[in-house]
Amino acid sequence: MNEHSLTAEIIAILRKAPSVALFSHVSPDGDCLGSMLAIGLALESLGKTVTFFNPDPVPAGLTFLPGAERVQQVLPQPKPQTLVFVDCTDLRRVSLTPDYLRDSIVVNIDHHISNQRFGHFNWVDDQASACAEIVLSLINQLGVTINRDIATNLYTAIVTDSGCFQYSNTTANTHRLTAELIEVGLNLALIHHNIFDQKPLAQVKLLQAALNTLELRAGGRLAVMSLTLEDFQKSGAQQELSEGLVNHARSIQGVEVAVLLKEVGPQEIKIGLRSNLWLNVNEIAAQFGGGGHKRAAGCTLNVSLAEAKQGVCQAIEEGLEIGRDH
Repeated sequence: MNEHSLTAEIIAILRKAPSVALFSHVSPDGDCLGSMLAIGLALESLGKTVTFFNPDPVPAGLTFLPGAERVQQVLPQPKPQTLVFVDCTDLRRVSLTPDYLRDSIVVNIDHHISNQRFGHFNWVDDQASACAEIVLSLINQLGVTINRDIATNLYTAIVTDSGCFQYSNTTANTHRLTAELIEVGLNLALIHHNIFDQKPLAQVKLLQAALNTLELRAGGRLAVMSLTLEDFQKSGAQQELSEGLVNHARSIQGVEVAVLLKEVGPQEIKIGLRSNLWLNVNEIAAQFGGGGHKRAAGCTLNVSLAEAKQGVCQAIEEGLEIGRDH
């Protein structure tokens, strides 16, 4: 099925469906929430019944998003026939098993290069800076007018996943689409204030704990930080407040790769990987059963924090040693 036919099929499915359940990934960020909410609000404007599901609560910094209070941690009952997954590489990212998809029409909308194409219809564009770029195209093709609430969700999704247009995934099209949203009449000052200027004290304490573990390796090209369960308990921070902390290590002059290891349970370590210019961290994450993007990826290991650090750092150091021109 070519891209045009796929898009037409998805549009037809959504137009026909009387009700739709929307899903986004664990540890929700601006892109998965903003994209999911935007689709849902657009479908509601067409008279559809919509439910929103995420395994985790909405982070405090994103509760301003229109519709955020409707995101539930309970699966929809009864389950609609049409299920739409947003920004999810695989079902593990939304804490579901294939059994849940039985007797359903599954639409998978994503921009990760590591997407597993688990849907019946998979609209995956790994060149998009954010899932929201795909969602905006979908909403336009549904014939829905972009109102301020939808635009606020989509703008937040793009500005967060593109690193405020700093990351290498930002394209000319990203800026064109963003301009389309701004023209709706967004309160940019309020959006940016909520996203970037309001940090809970617990998050600052968590950053302090992470920076205390900062270690430079591979001649200063690799920066590593870690957080233990005790760090989360002492700071009073929930797991979602660790999102983005890895970028403090990535910003150090001379660093190509930054790693943040988080102990989320006994023998359960979540690892965030970020690179600056050339190392494909998606390939590193894939070695450990994870994935993501070339410059941003992650994985989870069921080992001790020390073992996870040793294994991941060794893989990164080998990648750095092979070199950029390999």
